[in-house]
Amino acid sequence: MRARFESMIRKAQDDICAAVEAVDGSKFREDTWIRPGGGGGISRVLQDGNVWEKAGVNVSVVYGSMPPEAYRAAIGGASANEEAKNKAGRIPFFAAGVSSVMHPKNPMAPTVHFNYRYFETDSPQDVEGAPRAWWFGGGTDLTPSYLFEEDVKHFHQVQKQACDKHDPEFYPKFKKWCDDYFLIKHRGERRGLGGIFFDDLNDRDPEKILTFSTECVNSVIPAYIPLVEKRKDMTFTEKQKAWQQLRRGRYVEFNLVYDRGTTFGLKTGGRIESILMSLPLTARWEYDHTPEEGSEEWKLLNACRSPVEWAALEL
Repeated sequence: MRARFESMIRKAQDDICAAVEAVDGSKFREDTWIRPGGGGGISRVLQDGNVWEKAGVNVSVVYGSMPPEAYRAAIGGASANEEAKNKAGRIPFFAAGVSSVMHPKNPMAPTVHFNYRYFETDSPQDVEGAPRAWWFGGGTDLTPSYLFEEDVKHFHQVQKQACDKHDPEFYPKFKKWCDDYFLIKHRGERRGLGGIFFDDLNDRDPEKILTFSTECVNSVIPAYIPLVEKRKDMTFTEKQKAWQQLRRGRYVEFNLVYDRGTTFGLKTGGRIESILMSLPLTARWEYDHTPEEGSEEWKLLNACRSPVEWAALEL
């Protein structure tokens, strides 16, 4: 399973980078890195391109041992055996994943994020009842600065189609999970307009979950690239660009305060350039900024505060 998941994410990195380069006309920079504690990865970043201000696609395959606080970050603080978890000390682990964030220049074109991962923990020697587990996680979500309902509907319909091939309960469950996970609690709003998100998935044959994860990864290009091609050349004003920068500020707030992947990477001594690759090249914070009610900016913010069933929306 480790080898097959790694093969899948490496192919995904190649395919998605090729699709982005075809639209942008620029090439990704590639860095291959080694993690001192075990494993490594390949980071590809396109910066100051023609279409994307910053786009990154990372693959990492890391292993070794992690301290209890990193284990808690990896599982979101939940464990069926708190006593064993606290006694375990450093826990052997394996983690493989592909992660990406793409921030376009044009504020009419949306940002996308996706991450698909496979995780194993083993039992430390001489620790009875210590955590031993495997699970899959992942998701794909859309973060526009301006709301084009037909774009969001298309994005969600592609996610739903991928889910429905495997379990009709997946999309409604993972769509709600996405809305809940990407809530910026101190703002009372979501980072964007959602998609799907799942974690700790190990309730069925791992072969079936691997096939589902592969389906989701393969859905990234048809869900996202057509939206960028449609919006990348639209005209925009300085005011609209400033609004995009404010929304990117929200993106930064979520990633640095709440994101489990960021927390796990920092607590396991991960490569800092890869961990923070998701952050936009530029962002903005204004004191007490509130968009005018009824404006296009307000419509986007309202949708971030009150999730919509986009896949079922009639346009």
